[in-house]
Amino acid sequence: MSGIHLHHWPGDPDRPALALHCMLGSGSYWGPIARHLDGRIDLRGFDMPGHGRSDDWDPAADDPDLHTAVTRIAASFIQRPLDLIGHSFGATVALRIAVAAPDAIRSLTLIEPVLFAAAPDAAQDALDDRMAEAVRAGDDEGAARAFLSVWGAEDPTTLPPAVMEQMTRRIGMVVQTQDALHGDSGRILREGGLEAIDAPVLIISGADSPPVIRNIADALAARLPDVGRANVPAAGHMLPVTHPHEVAGLIAVNLDRA
Repeated sequence: MSGIHLHHWPGDPDRPALALHCMLGSGSYWGPIARHLDGRIDLRGFDMPGHGRSDDWDPAADDPDLHTAVTRIAASFIQRPLDLIGHSFGATVALRIAVAAPDAIRSLTLIEPVLFAAAPDAAQDALDDRMAEAVRAGDDEGAARAFLSVWGAEDPTTLPPAVMEQMTRRIGMVVQTQDALHGDSGRILREGGLEAIDAPVLIISGADSPPVIRNIADALAARLPDVGRANVPAAGHMLPVTHPHEVAGLIAVNLDRA
């Protein structure tokens, strides 16, 4: 995995786990959650291409899309059944792996999965169109501000200039994920796919997140054989960052179920 920055929070060697972060985030934000879990799992993660301390995302013409590339990187960590945790874009990757290889999953925790294909939403479509148009017009900062105003942890006008510059430089990757998230290019929703996941699944949402998150969770839960639901009060989309104690507690509940 040349160029991919790895993270490891040691814990029970008999309980391997993998955590996948969101777009424009990094694997480092799982650190507080790992500390709250206090060694219950041997947790690993990585910074996706173009994120955190990993190399930039600069694919050749015949390279896979970002969602496929991240799925392949994540799958390379799986040597035996593990506890798989994902947030936002990372949750859609986790779900893609679980559909493709259900026997590899001991438990599956999905935090705010943004698989928009499961619950098409006019407001989300409008936001994505606005971001794509801004990128085409060369207004990457405008696209980043539009994205962060809905999916960020804080008002983008309050972000330090260096952080905003980094988000702006990477916003094109968000626009490039539309085939995966809106078009389900990974065929996560194919007939019989979700139904084949027999590991315990927990879908965690922030009570203050956009309504599309609840609709996606409803659509996924209706097809999963063994699923629990949880809402974190006063939390938005970035609840692994803003509410690590609560998120860790809910992950622990799902670990117990497995």
